[in-house]
Amino acid sequence: MAGVPNLIRRLSGPKVRSFQVFNHIPALRKVRRNALLAGESVGFVPTMGALHQGHLALIRQAVQENNQVYVSIYVNPTQFGVNEDFGSYPQTLQADLEQLRSLAAEYWRNESVGQITAVFTPTTRDMYPGLKPTSEVDGPGSFVTITPLSSILEGASRPVFFRGVATVCMKLFNIIQPDRVYFGQKDIQQTYVIQRMVNDFHLNTQVRVVATVREKDGLAMSSRNVYLGKRRRKVATVLIRALRAVRTEFVNGDIRREVLLSAAQRVVDEELDRQTALPPQWRSLFEVDYFSLADPMRLTELDEVNPAHGAILSGAIKMLPVEESQEDEDLGTGDGRMPVRLIDNLRLKMPSFLRKSTSNDEISSQI
Repeated sequence: MAGVPNLIRRLSGPKVRSFQVFNHIPALRKVRRNALLAGESVGFVPTMGALHQGHLALIRQAVQENNQVYVSIYVNPTQFGVNEDFGSYPQTLQADLEQLRSLAAEYWRNESVGQITAVFTPTTRDMYPGLKPTSEVDGPGSFVTITPLSSILEGASRPVFFRGVATVCMKLFNIIQPDRVYFGQKDIQQTYVIQRMVNDFHLNTQVRVVATVREKDGLAMSSRNVYLGKRRRKVATVLIRALRAVRTEFVNGDIRREVLLSAAQRVVDEELDRQTALPPQWRSLFEVDYFSLADPMRLTELDEVNPAHGAILSGAIKMLPVEESQEDEDLGTGDGRMPVRLIDNLRLKMPSFLRKSTSNDEISSQI
């Protein structure tokens, strides 16, 4: 990544074996101030818990670039719509802390990298000290809104989502004052919203975007994957297969929107035909929300892709509830009764030998 320091300043004191867990803001701010006075950089990874390898990849990157790394675990109510899955979102705090302790132990004796020093697990009362948080579009409260980025793509289907994300991140950034913050490319639109917020409000932090971590079959890792179960999990790869079909068309030379996105549509239509032909106890149905072919600078839709600049190709599908279960079937968390929304994206770019010039591929530098 451009601008990443090659060397981390040596810690002012010896490394510790593990991290401290903070539930309240004042104690965390005191530790952060001590790091500032010691001249030690702080990287921050905000999460909602239910940690997986994607989260750990963010933390690993942060450890490489900062003296200290803070991780937050907080399921933020304001980014869930009224009828979304806030009440059932997986909360696995003790398992998350064990994963973080194991990860911290990997770096304990390595003096060339930083360390995980703080895990912040605030309460909603601490994060929203005024009015009770609301998930209603026109509900009262103090919110950060980033338009028009927050109203397209994911925002069109989830109108309060990015308002909630921007608000909680602004709060967390104000509390922690990190030198760098880390987000995954899987949530590509979120990274654009956060970068715009950082720029527009003159926040003194750098946004780092880390590549999506995938399962062996290509499915992007997500905390919501636990809802899928074996049957829906197998069909869920239709999204990345559709995106990769578009990428193949692009690399083969086509830059027209209708041709590129029709490749994705063919993949999902073929999978839907296969599933519809199966009896209810065997099939997994899904709905496509959108496919987007967007400008990498502004995230606006493109009619044609400029090969020199490329494009952000993204999509979202909803895996529908299981219609009829089989005996002893693995249906995942929730027993297959709830729909599961999945998102993914790819950066379309020509191989270097086909491009006249090579552009900077770091997403965060183009927002």
